[in-house]
Amino acid sequence: MSNPASTWSSPEMARRLQKRYAAERRFKAMGMIAIALSLAFLAFLLFTMLRDGIAGLDWAFLTGSDSTDAANAGIWGAFKGSLLTMAVTLTLSFPLGVLAAVYLEEFAPRSRWVDWVEVSINNLAAVPSIIFGLLGLAIFIQVMGMPRSSPLVGGMTLSLMTMPVIVISARNAIKAVPPSIRDAALAVGASPVQAVFHHVLPLALPGILTGTIIGMARALGETAPLLIIGMRVFAATPPEGITDTATILPMQIFLWSDEIDQAFVQNTSAAIIVLLAFLLAMNGLAIYLRNRFETRW
Repeated sequence: MSNPASTWSSPEMARRLQKRYAAERRFKAMGMIAIALSLAFLAFLLFTMLRDGIAGLDWAFLTGSDSTDAANAGIWGAFKGSLLTMAVTLTLSFPLGVLAAVYLEEFAPRSRWVDWVEVSINNLAAVPSIIFGLLGLAIFIQVMGMPRSSPLVGGMTLSLMTMPVIVISARNAIKAVPPSIRDAALAVGASPVQAVFHHVLPLALPGILTGTIIGMARALGETAPLLIIGMRVFAATPPEGITDTATILPMQIFLWSDEIDQAFVQNTSAAIIVLLAFLLAMNGLAIYLRNRFETRW
């Protein structure tokens, strides 16, 4: 019988360990290179945008609406259109997404039909956004006759895209709550619905909110579905309601970047800075909520 100590100190084992350590060093180096390249591209983007657009960020730019003259053009109309569109998206997708997640996770019976619904929701989260734009054009505008180029239709279209993300994140957050919480509530006489809405859902809410904000941040940066439903418009005045003609920030950036006049380059870069700041603020809020209210079991 061979001695284990002599086996581990043999030259063959030493060579194998050297190969493993070398492979680990190569993997770490590749990871560092990947991170460095990503940060370099991000730094280049931020440097370019700040260099070209920081001079255009003033009060007149932030409070003005679109114009054919670059010196008088502002982002307030597009910014207000984005806020109205996001309000419609959140109003529709959050309650529907959370209720769907609660039903699927807590009350739905195990059947082939439920399995098919779960697989469909997971697949919908990966569908290209332009498909949702075509769906919104066909259902909301052509069938239901809703006003084209409005935050109402834009928000309803984006809610179709955001809802699967909310359902998946909400189900994961509900699943992370220990079963003992439900059992304790049921043991003291609570009904299954009371156990879920009084005990499980409040504990899962930080994870649900984090997933919702990340889904909303993705929706805010989307352009393709809103291009299909006609939000590529010249809106000289800010929208007063969700049925008025409006555009959004990503679409305004797209319109200005397509202008021949080089004076719009500064406006485009300044609008990108505003959009990036808005997105970073939303992601920062998601991180804060996760760290502030996260419960460790």
